[in-house]
Amino acid sequence: MAGNTFGDAFKITTFGESHGEAVGVIIDGVTPGIEIDAAYIQVQMDRRKPGQSSVTSPRKEYDLVSILSGVFEGKTTGTPLFVILYNKDMQPTAYDDIRLAFRPGHADYTYLAKYGIRDYRGSGRASGRETAGRVAGGAVARKLLERRGVSVVAYTKEIGGIACEQFVESEIENNTVRACDPQAAVRMVAMVEDLAARGDSCGGIVECRVRGVLPGLGEPVFDKLDAELAKAMLSIGAIKGIEFGEGFAAARMLGSEHNDGMNKDGFITNHAGGIIGGISTGEEIVFRVAVKPTSSISLPQQTLNTKGEEQEIVTIGRHDPCICPRVVPVVEAMVCLVLEDHYKRHAAMHG
Repeated sequence: MAGNTFGDAFKITTFGESHGEAVGVIIDGVTPGIEIDAAYIQVQMDRRKPGQSSVTSPRKEYDLVSILSGVFEGKTTGTPLFVILYNKDMQPTAYDDIRLAFRPGHADYTYLAKYGIRDYRGSGRASGRETAGRVAGGAVARKLLERRGVSVVAYTKEIGGIACEQFVESEIENNTVRACDPQAAVRMVAMVEDLAARGDSCGGIVECRVRGVLPGLGEPVFDKLDAELAKAMLSIGAIKGIEFGEGFAAARMLGSEHNDGMNKDGFITNHAGGIIGGISTGEEIVFRVAVKPTSSISLPQQTLNTKGEEQEIVTIGRHDPCICPRVVPVVEAMVCLVLEDHYKRHAAMHG
């Protein structure tokens, strides 16, 4: 009941704290005989790691992948695959001055309320560092999905009110904010750098597109594919909302506008975002998530300490002024985990 395991037929359990010895993941349900190595997983870890640019945290973690089990002679064995990432750039003493205070926007108060104890070193388990294990697990799922012809691509759609006006997929990994519009990316970077200089932060919107998914994935009524994806996304600490296809805009549409008609070639439109009745249609799955502003800012804020006393707090540390660029690979990883899980569940039903 601890909530650290995700998935059914394909599942992960993540472990570790922000400034502990290591973080990582145990992956179960991996198809045996698949060629994979640390270098393949490392590609995704490098996309998520801190210290990439002026718009990300300056913390230097190389997140070098070590596979301790589940792979033999370059192939998966079908047994649990254990990936560990040793923390190298820990600075827990940076939090000594605020270890008794609740940082606004952080899980300090809620973790203490739940457990009666909290790891104040960079948020401990509630830190975004926990997502390193998810990305490693998602990389394994991605390898399996590639064999099924499935591709998953996420990107920054909007930052601080600056929205992308075009979709150029080839540009996503060519700018530091991972935006799909190169012109908008320039303005986004300038905004984030300015906010960082002022000690503040901003949020944004990340969009994801999934292609090549088999029609028929999803387990109604409670394990609908969109419901599972929504849970996966909202389990990421920085994400506060999600919409599929037209999303909230559907509330302002007529049924005649929103319904996806069909002809001999398939669906005429894709307002539903590739999922109807909780089951994949075979069309492109499209959804967007709302990413909150980074909670750690160096501006003075009002809070309480563990004694119930009011005080002013300034969060000192190495933090992302905008989380969107590093959320992108985490979103992709969680999508991969959900899809591989449902492919295996679908196969169990149909043989």
